[in-house]
Amino acid sequence: MRMNASSVVVAVDVMSGDHGIAVTVPASIDMVEADPKLRLILVGDGRSIEKELSQSRSYLAVKDRIEVRHTTEVVAMDEKPSVAMRNKKDSSMRVSINLVKEKVADASVSAGNTGALMAISRFVLKTPVGIDRPAIVFNIPSMTGHCHLLDLGANVDCSAEQLYQFGLMGSILSKAVDGISAPRVGLLNIGTEEIKGGDVIKGAADLLRADPQINYIGFVEADGIFEGEADVVACDGFAGNVALKACEGTARMFAQFIREGINQNLLTKLSGLTFLPVLSGLKKKLDPGEYNGGTMIGLRGVVIKSHGSADRASFATAIRLAALEVEKNIPHLIEDGFAEKA
Repeated sequence: MRMNASSVVVAVDVMSGDHGIAVTVPASIDMVEADPKLRLILVGDGRSIEKELSQSRSYLAVKDRIEVRHTTEVVAMDEKPSVAMRNKKDSSMRVSINLVKEKVADASVSAGNTGALMAISRFVLKTPVGIDRPAIVFNIPSMTGHCHLLDLGANVDCSAEQLYQFGLMGSILSKAVDGISAPRVGLLNIGTEEIKGGDVIKGAADLLRADPQINYIGFVEADGIFEGEADVVACDGFAGNVALKACEGTARMFAQFIREGINQNLLTKLSGLTFLPVLSGLKKKLDPGEYNGGTMIGLRGVVIKSHGSADRASFATAIRLAALEVEKNIPHLIEDGFAEKA
């Protein structure tokens, strides 16, 4: 597959997500068309993939950069991670991650079962020395750009040391992908005062404050994420997942309110045409699909989790993120950062 050493190879679990190959295969073709350095391995039921590929007018032009890897099993969205890892070794999810370990692919993308993806990724790829657990990090839109928020559900209960590790990993990621020399790192808390929060978060604050690699700015409340107070915000997976879902739900609510307001009558519809460019820009900024793709950070390889409900454009965004993190060498940068700490 890797005919060109400068290419980026991404293994795509095309059987994953709510829509499966109807979304993942066309999105994959779109990305290969858009990026001449990108090569994809489409992992899943070979016959179904070939059928979907044959329906694309664009496929022939990029055929030499797409490979199909046949598998016989699929991890269900409600399947227990332990069962998926133990009993489905030929699943599209497992094989795509194996390809990263075997260095056949540089990254893996899946819209499948989050728990299973994390469990299999951790088992197959392992974590570098100094990292207890991988975390899921996501770009949250803010008034000043975006914020890297982690963890988003992989670790519901965290120790102070693990929250510190999340902050350090987020800082390294932000430096690489955002080009910020000293990213502002905060801890999600119920207040900004130092007396707020429990012993765990106070302990994490002490660890972050003491590390010269980290530009720690203190506690950040949830609204501070969206106001751009920090470039990286660390939290446990429960709080992070709630913040993410609240952000996505709020965006959909505002979009619905705007549609309802414009469609009230002929006058509002005509007025809406005047503001169409503004509304289009707002939609793009708030659309969760524009930020689709959560990085499973802290592994010895790049694994991207797409929303299960991702559409064609959103899933393509997740593949684009995988390629970016490969080009920026994120796993090695994080491993080096923790090696310096040891």
